[in-house]
Amino acid sequence: MIRFIKDKIYKLLNIENILKKQTDLKILTGISLLEKKKDSENINDHELKIFSQFGEDGIINYLIKKIQIKNKTFVEFGVEDFEEANTRFLLEARNWNGLIFDSSNININNIKKKDYYWRYNLIAKKEFITAENINELIKINFKYDEIGLMSIDVDGNDYWIWKSLEIVKPTIIIIEYNARFGPNQSVAVPYKKNFDRKVAHYSTIYFGASLKALYKLGKLKNYSLVATNMNGNNAFFVKNSELEKTNIKEKTPEECFNINSFNELRNKSGEILERNLEEEKKILKEFPLINV
Repeated sequence: MIRFIKDKIYKLLNIENILKKQTDLKILTGISLLEKKKDSENINDHELKIFSQFGEDGIINYLIKKIQIKNKTFVEFGVEDFEEANTRFLLEARNWNGLIFDSSNININNIKKKDYYWRYNLIAKKEFITAENINELIKINFKYDEIGLMSIDVDGNDYWIWKSLEIVKPTIIIIEYNARFGPNQSVAVPYKKNFDRKVAHYSTIYFGASLKALYKLGKLKNYSLVATNMNGNNAFFVKNSELEKTNIKEKTPEECFNINSFNELRNKSGEILERNLEEEKKILKEFPLINV
């Protein structure tokens, strides 16, 4: 009933059309601002938020300008309703083809109602991504042999999913790291197929892997770490064979580590608490980590 009333109000006030115009303006403004960016070798100078959570859109734009990507295709896990995602700008402003996943039926159904879903070549699937199903899901749902960019953000098993990925080798990989583990530890939470950070601990801070763990995994898979975003939650990797063709420099975790600027610490009622680094360290010491 609530959904029915909401839909009627939207139609009456023509809200969908207003939102569409806002999106078009956001894209045009983003393109204009990106074109005005100076060609700095410091990747963080290129950060700009358009649809991404933080400045990832600007970093992605910089990387795809520098790297010759043959297939303009992307895959992104954990997009929620796709309103705030790393690949939305690639879809609408750069006309890339994409495959996106989220574990919520509501989110996927909402995505399929949007005009960008029929305007562009986008596949949206309701799936809970695991180390066991990642390769098969891409094989079944994606017809392209090469992927230009992959974004992994599942709030938990990110390290293990990338480790299991064998069917494709994306040119660029964006993957979430947990900055609370610092730049020197090489650790990840133990793999659990149905991992949920809210269930693992009410604080929501026990999840994922450290930047150094992802850096080492990248080395094993022939990828180089080139940046993290300034807000300290996403790391950017480029396939070595493609990085060699650019002037982009590889970074060590110590060189490009950024602490998380945001606060996610919660109490048992789910309320956000004041930032408390000592409390975060205390909580994380209570749980097991795998040295990788």
